[in-house]
Amino acid sequence: MRIANLSGRLVLVTGENTAVDVERASGGVFSADPQAVYGRWREFRAWASGAALPEGEVFAAADLGAPAPAPRQVLAVGLNYRDHAAESGFAVPEGLPPVFTKFVTSLTGPVTTVALPAGGNTDWEVELVAVIGTEAYRVTEEAAWSHVAGLTVGQDLSERVGQLAGPAPQFSLGKSHPGFAPTGPWLVTPDEFDDPDDLELGCAINGEEVQKGRTRDLVFSLPVLISRLSAVLPLLPGDLLFTGTPAGVGLGRTPQRWLAPGDELVSYVGGIGELRQTFTGGAR
Repeated sequence: MRIANLSGRLVLVTGENTAVDVERASGGVFSADPQAVYGRWREFRAWASGAALPEGEVFAAADLGAPAPAPRQVLAVGLNYRDHAAESGFAVPEGLPPVFTKFVTSLTGPVTTVALPAGGNTDWEVELVAVIGTEAYRVTEEAAWSHVAGLTVGQDLSERVGQLAGPAPQFSLGKSHPGFAPTGPWLVTPDEFDDPDDLELGCAINGEEVQKGRTRDLVFSLPVLISRLSAVLPLLPGDLLFTGTPAGVGLGRTPQRWLAPGDELVSYVGGIGELRQTFTGGAR
């Protein structure tokens, strides 16, 4: 099952570019609010699995928003691929990787234009993103997938000057400029994958591949992350978990490389879809 945020309304994606409005199809049983569905996830899954749906209506990718546009918590994980830890000059973490947040105002949909911050060095980080479906608190690794509503594609765009400045790094601020957390194009439930723990992901700038990896190479798999994070705090329905990026970021290159006005960044996760960001200058 795939669900999406189409012009601010919750839809079931029924084809490559067709969708059914959930509020209308359910006779008002479920709200049009895309975020509200996660608070009733099990009930919604039961309805969707047996609903007699009308024919889907055609939509444009540019009209899609973030699948979970207003989460209460966004948790993001750093150094979760060995090759990325190495290119960043850090040891592979033990116990629990670095965890930060991307503030909710940075969230956008899959097709956007992003203004690059003036005086900064903006980097790319393609990631698999999990959306929590039912509250997870002190859950085991074995039970973790049962708390996941689905998976989507994310970009952890990062302004490296601000992120690394000062006596203590400002990871969350450097990664939370407007438009710095595109997600989408939709949410795909785990049962749609042959193996949700082994998905290809990557991104390209102006057609040049800069990142490619597989989620089987995560240092801490998604079930491990959910188990260890939920040992500290409850993960709530609709929360986002950015799972980390593979090697190939601009910071780790020689010479270093940054996104520039006019660049187009296309990011993907196999079995889900792609994001497409175009960059402009001028942000202050």
